[in-house]
Amino acid sequence: MNFSSTQQNETALHAVDYWQVIKNRYGIILLTLLLVFMTAAVITYVMPKKFESEATIEVKPRSMNSSPLGSGFGEAPGAAMMTPQFFGTEFEKIKSSNSLGKVVENLELVNKWGVDKETAVRILKGIVNTQNIRGTDLISIRVRHTDKEDARNVTAEVARAYKAYRSEIENRDADRALYELNKAVRDQEDKVEERRKVLATIVRTKGIIYKGQDSFYGQSGVDEDQGARVALQTYNQLEQEKMQLASQINSLSKYDSDQLMVYAAGLDLPDNIIKNLYPQYLEAKRLVDSLKISGLGEKHPTVMAEVVRINTMKRQLDEGVVTLRATLQARVDMATDRLKNVKVMRDDTREEAIKRGLDAQDYVDAKRDFETDQELLQKMRLKQIGQQMIEKMTEDSIVIHEEPQISQNPVSPNVTLNLVLGAVVGLIFGIAIAFFLEYLDTSVKSLEDVERYLQVPVLAVIPKDVGILHKQSGMSPDAEAYRILRTNIEFNRKNPEDNAITVVSGGAGEGKSTTLVNLAYICAQGGYTTLMIDADLRRPRLHTFFDINNSVGLTNYLTTELMLEDVILQTPVDNLYFMPSGILPADAAGILNSRRMSELIQDVKQRFDLVLVDSPPILGVSDASVLASEVDLTMIVVQHRKLPRNMLLRVKQAVENVGGNVIGVVLNNVDVRSDSQYQYYTSYYTYYAPAESQIGPPMGSPSSPAKSRTPASDGNDSELY
Repeated sequence: MNFSSTQQNETALHAVDYWQVIKNRYGIILLTLLLVFMTAAVITYVMPKKFESEATIEVKPRSMNSSPLGSGFGEAPGAAMMTPQFFGTEFEKIKSSNSLGKVVENLELVNKWGVDKETAVRILKGIVNTQNIRGTDLISIRVRHTDKEDARNVTAEVARAYKAYRSEIENRDADRALYELNKAVRDQEDKVEERRKVLATIVRTKGIIYKGQDSFYGQSGVDEDQGARVALQTYNQLEQEKMQLASQINSLSKYDSDQLMVYAAGLDLPDNIIKNLYPQYLEAKRLVDSLKISGLGEKHPTVMAEVVRINTMKRQLDEGVVTLRATLQARVDMATDRLKNVKVMRDDTREEAIKRGLDAQDYVDAKRDFETDQELLQKMRLKQIGQQMIEKMTEDSIVIHEEPQISQNPVSPNVTLNLVLGAVVGLIFGIAIAFFLEYLDTSVKSLEDVERYLQVPVLAVIPKDVGILHKQSGMSPDAEAYRILRTNIEFNRKNPEDNAITVVSGGAGEGKSTTLVNLAYICAQGGYTTLMIDADLRRPRLHTFFDINNSVGLTNYLTTELMLEDVILQTPVDNLYFMPSGILPADAAGILNSRRMSELIQDVKQRFDLVLVDSPPILGVSDASVLASEVDLTMIVVQHRKLPRNMLLRVKQAVENVGGNVIGVVLNNVDVRSDSQYQYYTSYYTYYAPAESQIGPPMGSPSSPAKSRTPASDGNDSELY
């Protein structure tokens, strides 16, 4: 959970940083935006005005011209279909050199535009725009030109030229297709005639009667006539009958007398007396057996008569079996002879049937080829008639639905769009430049930059446009920043006796002198005797803040025998004293680097609670380095976002190289309105500033408990509080 919160805070911090860059560089962004916007406006103004005309046409695929004979007849081979690439193909045809070449010729653009034909066609390809109207089969042709009449004329002629070009292509394709179709019909007629002749020859040669659509094919693939089928059936029946008779004969030879009679009685054959006699024989035997059981003996006349009758029937049965066997054998012989005859007849009939089948097969094949080619010829003739009828129809595949009109208002350049794009591009480009400059900018941007690179504390952050405090009426909220500076100086100096401080900067114009005057005023207002020494012998400015004459001052004291009281002046502010620079010397560094200067510093340290020495820029001349070696502490004034970090390091090194002690840095001229990170640092100035009614007597006044010191005093106390 904490990790997620940290990520959110870092993201918010980055967003604030980006916004801060935009706020800091808003001038560059606005300037870039203005330049790009003005450039877009100028380009839009100087661009030639173009007028647009539009024609709307309908493009029908060739297959839409259906044959009057119905579907499948009359469509040209390879006719165009409505494929996904249909409109793209038509767009290329509209802008093709063949189509646009007709436009050049019809409008005489070579003479009108003063160019050759190829150049005119190239110009037309650049100004002709085609697109499909969404959801329809319509094509929009647009032409933009500086001349409104030329735009209309070219648009109309492009539509007409495309219509003529496509009609030419379609007519050429249709003529070629009809020519090929006529040629194919003639070839098919010749082929059908050849088929007819072959069929007629087979009919006459084979003696086959034409039967229309009758088929000669059987299931077995061979045509057998009725006689062959009857002969085969008879042969099969005789062979089966012969086998049955042979089986019966074999059975009769295997059985004994009684079994033979039983078997013979079961045969269903004509003239079979055994079938009727054998049951009577069995009945007679049962009767004899029943008479014997009833007590009659074998000699009984009735028994004897029945025995005689049984013997007679037995003899008849034996004779009948012999007769039956002979009959069966005779029938087998007859069946064998008939089977031989039928087999010969069957073989002869089959050969004849096979011959007739082969002849019929030739006939069927020839008839089928003839009828197939004849049917195909009929279809081709129907298609030929349909194609000829389509050729006579006048329906156009290109229909112009909307003729182009002369446009009264130019469509190019689009002023609104160009200006909006210019503004957007300018804003984006400006922001990009801002971030690029921010990336290249190595100046001090924050307190952390100072402390990280210089390794010294930031004593105070002075807002931008802070005026001279002693000239402002009332209690200015800006004074709070200098009170913070005074407090931080007290707590950052290690030795309470170090009360001589020089204020230096890397370059001119960083607010060094203003910072010194305001700090001196705040310290004097706090009841401490404060001396300002204008040691900038190049371009002194401190006397201008108090409207004091600069003719007598530091240089006079260092080069003559003047007393200290002669060069220290009382300012209108209580407890605040000032030593002007005096007449500017030729060798400023030599004057400052003297024993008398060192004695001066030691003397004023004893007389005043705080001695503030103004110096020239330390990177420009050596005066500031000399002063840094003479005083106790050195305070560096850094203007926010001005000098690169490397130059600030050189400022610090210049002080340390002469034995100076850097107490800290004052970050001056900070635009707290744009740099939001400093708002929290300075927002309390106004909030905690005392009201006029709450302002008491200044420290050092008779009612103040702080100890005051006059310039002539020689006390040793250097405390600021």
